[in-house]
Amino acid sequence: DIVYEDEKVFAFKDINPAAPAHILIIPKDRMNLTNLRRSSAEHIEILGRLLVVAGEVAKNQDLGFIDGARIIINDGTDAGQ
Repeated sequence: DIVYEDEKVFAFKDINPAAPAHILIIPKDRMNLTNLRRSSAEHIEILGRLLVVAGEVAKNQDLGFIDGARIIINDGTDAGQ
């Protein structure tokens, strides 16, 4: 289920949730960014947008968020990606 979408990103419910409110937020265009460790100044806008969207999604009590959210960035196989 898509819970948020704009011209740059979309957010959807995880099919195997590890928490009552487990939402994935991804860019529509990864701009060749395959790992956060490979980010550069050209990725500042999309990375910032992802965090702002995470904050907006975390305000949605209908998704199970009540008083805050745990926001995690997994990066690579060692992080379970």
